[in-house]
Amino acid sequence: MLSRKNKIRLLKIFSIFSVMRGYNIFVVVLAQYLASIFIFGSHLRALDVLLDFNLFLIILSSSVVIASGYIINNFYDSEKDLINRPDKSMLDRLVSKSTKFQIYFALNFLGVGLAWIVSWRAALFFSCYIFILWFYSHKLKKYPIIGNITAAVLAMLPFFGILMYFKNYSLGIFVHALFLYLIILIREMVKDLENIKGDLANDYQTIPVRFGVQKAKQLISVLTFLCLIPVFILIKEFEIGYMGYYFYFSMIMMSIFLFQLWGAKQLTDFKKLHLSLKLLILLGVISIALINPQVILHGKEIMIEPLL
Repeated sequence: MLSRKNKIRLLKIFSIFSVMRGYNIFVVVLAQYLASIFIFGSHLRALDVLLDFNLFLIILSSSVVIASGYIINNFYDSEKDLINRPDKSMLDRLVSKSTKFQIYFALNFLGVGLAWIVSWRAALFFSCYIFILWFYSHKLKKYPIIGNITAAVLAMLPFFGILMYFKNYSLGIFVHALFLYLIILIREMVKDLENIKGDLANDYQTIPVRFGVQKAKQLISVLTFLCLIPVFILIKEFEIGYMGYYFYFSMIMMSIFLFQLWGAKQLTDFKKLHLSLKLLILLGVISIALINPQVILHGKEIMIEPLL
């Protein structure tokens, strides 16, 4: 049996894990490696990519910085989360704010230090990433539209770091990125609908708060239809292997999502919509492995030299 002191320590570990969203970081790491093997470095052997020490450092650095970003975001959103997610918020509060700040700064220094081993450019990239994460949490997320756009950009930046490393700027990669960006942007707006009570109480001027729920649904609907553009281009113009089935499935899933969106009224409805988008993103990550490693998205082999 664990002593009371050890139980408290264990709860605090779970609390830090909860604040840093360990599950989300795992998914990002998985996505970065799969994208590196099947998209960015698809002309290389999978083993060569997996054993690339500099790539490992970049992915580790991004994981550490993302974790620190979740910590600072939790710090600024603590009052809002107490309303929107009371159970999770109580767990998160087991660790004091001063301890969270210490971990936050330690993770930032570690992230930049790991990137510096690769190159000064990598260190500069992650230093800028850290600043934007803080500025978003402190200021930008309280404003409509710009907060959502910035949140989606921040979710994409770790992949941009990998893109710069492999220096693979084929058109197909950017079309993939556009689809992912739109899905993440939609998810951010659904989160605003889900968190409307806490946002109202803490004067967060999100789209539902500023313009109303109906306007938010209209904007989400427009973005959902825009998702069809990159899907159509990827299926028709690029060799994406069996991942094409994922995009067919995503069109069906987004159609169902759109139907459910306009019928959503309760908090539980928006939570289900948010969960469906997270599932779509996770399936998209896993389906990257369905791309043939020999297939180059641009239609021909591209010699890739590390930039960083």
